[in-house]
Amino acid sequence: MKTVAVFDVGKTNVKLSAVTPEGALVETLSAPNHVHDGPPFRHHDLGGLEKWLLDGLRDLGSRHTIEAIVSSAHGSGGVLVDADGPALPMVDYEQSVPAEVEDEYRRIVGSYRERGSAVMLGAAHLARQMLWMERCWPAAFGRAQAFLASPQYWAWRLSGVAASEVTSLAAQSHLWSPADGRLSKLVALKGWGHLMPPMRNAWDVLGPLKPQLASRTGLSPETRVLCGIHDSSANFYRYQAGGLSDLAVVSTGTWIVLLTDRTGVDFDCERPGHACNADIMGRPMPGMLTMGGREFAAVAGEARGPASLGIVKRLIETRTLALPSFGSDDGLFPGTARQGRLEGPLADDPEARFTLAVLYAALLTARCLADLPPARTVVLDGNFVREPLYGALVQALVPQRQVLVSLEAAGTAAGAALLAAHETRRAAAPLAVSKPDLTGIPDLSLYQPRWLEGASAIRAQTLEPIH
Repeated sequence: MKTVAVFDVGKTNVKLSAVTPEGALVETLSAPNHVHDGPPFRHHDLGGLEKWLLDGLRDLGSRHTIEAIVSSAHGSGGVLVDADGPALPMVDYEQSVPAEVEDEYRRIVGSYRERGSAVMLGAAHLARQMLWMERCWPAAFGRAQAFLASPQYWAWRLSGVAASEVTSLAAQSHLWSPADGRLSKLVALKGWGHLMPPMRNAWDVLGPLKPQLASRTGLSPETRVLCGIHDSSANFYRYQAGGLSDLAVVSTGTWIVLLTDRTGVDFDCERPGHACNADIMGRPMPGMLTMGGREFAAVAGEARGPASLGIVKRLIETRTLALPSFGSDDGLFPGTARQGRLEGPLADDPEARFTLAVLYAALLTARCLADLPPARTVVLDGNFVREPLYGALVQALVPQRQVLVSLEAAGTAAGAALLAAHETRRAAAPLAVSKPDLTGIPDLSLYQPRWLEGASAIRAQTLEPIH
C-alpha cells in the first residue's frame, strides 16, 4: 500500500503517521517534543527530534511504501537557519522575552489587519522571535539565510530547499497579513525580506529526499518532500477536500481553533479571541483562538471521564458554573486571566468536575461560533470529541447549525496527506463524520446566558460588559 508520511509537530508531542493518499490513517508513532531550559533560551531539541524523525521514517518505511513526506505544525514555531543548519535553536513559544523586546515589539507590530491576531503572551509570534534574536544575538542573526516556519524547516532539512508557505505564515506569525494576502509591513520596516524564502504552495514538491537521507532511512531516492502546512489549515483542508463548504471547523486540543470559509468579518476591527488564518489557496479564513485545552484541564483537575448526562442535568438544575478564565491568557474574555472560578452547589463535588469541564468546553466553543458569521455546517474535531457529550452539548447550544463530529482520530494528518494528491484528485475525499446523539440532553437556553453573565461579572470593572 502506498502511503504518505505525515510529520505533525505539536507543542507537547510529535507524531509520525503513515496515511493513505485518500486520508486513511494506517499507523502512528509518537514521542514527546522535548524542551531544554537553555542556553540561550528555553528551546526545542531539534537535533533529537530529527534523529527520531529519521528513525521513524526507517521504521514506517519497513512496513509501508512511503511515496511522499509532508510536515504540519502549530503556528508559533520557527527556526532561524544559516547554510549549515539552525543559526539559533527553536524558541519554546511559552518562553518570555525581555521587557525591552516586548515593549519595542508592541510599538512596531502594527494593526490587527497587519497581524491577523491579538498580540499574545510569551514568544508566541514568529516576528517577535525574530526581533528578539536580532537584538540579542546579532551575529547569528546577521549570518542567517532564512527564517522558516516549522513545517518548512522540516521540509528544508529533508529536501534542501527553503520555502515560505501561506498557511504557516498566516497562523499568527505577524509576518503576513492574511486579510490582504501579503507580507506584513513589519517585514519591510525591519528589513527582513531577505530572510523570507520564495512562497510555495503547501502541496508543492520542493524536491526529492536528500540522497544521504534516503540511504539513512531506506526510503526511495524518489520520495517526494512537500512544502508543508499549518496544522489547523490542514485539518480544514481535510473537509474542503471532502466537498464541504459554508463551513466552520473547530479543532480542539491545547487550543480551541475555529476557522471558517465564511466572509463578512471586518479585519480592521480587533475583537477578543479573533484571528485570521488562510486556507491552502491563500484565502483569508476568519477564526477564533482560545486555550480551551488548558481551561478544560484546570476545571477537570484530577477527575477523569466519561462525562455523565445525569451530572449535566444536575449542573444545570443547580446552576453550577465554571467561569473563565483559569489560565494566564484572557482568551475570549479580556480582564479574566487567572480569575476563573467554580460557582454553585456542585462546585466542590469531585464527581462532577470532569462533566463540568466538558460543559465548560462546549460553552467556550459555542461562544467562538457566535462571534463569527454563521456557517451552515460545523465540524468538531480533535481531543474533545473523544467525549460523546461534548458534541451533543455544542449542538444543543447552537441548534440553528448542523453539527457534525469527526470520527477520525487524526484530521490534521489526514488533511496533510491529502495534499499529496491535490492536483490529481478528481472526486471528493471520503469523510467519516456523524451527528451527535441529543437523546436526553437538557434545555440550555437559560444556562448559557447565565454563564455569560457570570463571565461578565468576573471581568475587570474598566472593561465593557459582554453582550
